Amino acid sequence: MSASSQSQDTVTAAVAHPLVRAWLERPYSAVMGVLNVTPDSFSDGGNFTTPARALAQARRMIFEGADIIDVGAESTRPYAGAEAVPAGDEIARLRPVLAGVVALGLPVSIDSMKAAVVRFALDQGAQIANDVWGLQRDPDMAPLLAERNVPVIVMHNRDSADDTIDIMADVIAFFRRSLDIAAKAGIPHGNIVLDPGIGFGKTPVQSMTMLARLNELDIFGLPILVGASRKRFIASVMPSEPQARLGGSIAAHLIAAQRGAKLIRAHDVAETVQALRVATAIEAQKI
Repeated sequence: MSASSQSQDTVTAAVAHPLVRAWLERPYSAVMGVLNVTPDSFSDGGNFTTPARALAQARRMIFEGADIIDVGAESTRPYAGAEAVPAGDEIARLRPVLAGVVALGLPVSIDSMKAAVVRFALDQGAQIANDVWGLQRDPDMAPLLAERNVPVIVMHNRDSADDTIDIMADVIAFFRRSLDIAAKAGIPHGNIVLDPGIGFGKTPVQSMTMLARLNELDIFGLPILVGASRKRFIASVMPSEPQARLGGSIAAHLIAAQRGAKLIRAHDVAETVQALRVATAIEAQKI
């Protein structure tokens, strides 16, 4: 099936992967809690590098209402400074933590662009792949995910920002390439979630443009994930450090949910869950 024909096929709950079906059927957006077992992530690097701290944070996010725990062992922070990590080092960071997080019982996603790392994580019980390069960096990624039949989050990315481009057109073209790769590998269309990659290869204005125009991604008929948590575009409106961007993160996530995002990726789980549920309850009172 070509990417263009795929874009016309709306994934319904009936044909979606069971996990994706659950997200589609919810009255409010599912929340993916961020668990970085890295020394250098932009807002919480070094906080959860020991197994005890990582497990405590995972338990806390579950208590606060997270629906998914997203575990990452390489910083992919969306601006300069992140250092590439070999797959072996990434796996070494995950090894003492991942099985324990999986044992807590919530679906776990693995945030990695490397097929070897994703394979390890799936073998440890992770159920979702979160590829920040949308199947376009590691040629082994798409075949692996087709073989394992797991949901995959396909994120838009660029090596650098370019303020002269139409960012929405760039994102749409990127997703068409990713969907073509997925189709050729045999990944079911109902396994795919799209993430516009807020902050990744985008200027602050372009990140806000993506949120404002999020509905335009409806052409793909696929669930959308948005992760605006603590991103730098917030500081372009109100100067702030990452840990002081809760208000801006919630504003962005509520707008994303209003525009149809079915999943929200957040560091501050309790506050995000509360905001989404209250907004949904208010909307339900419309006459």
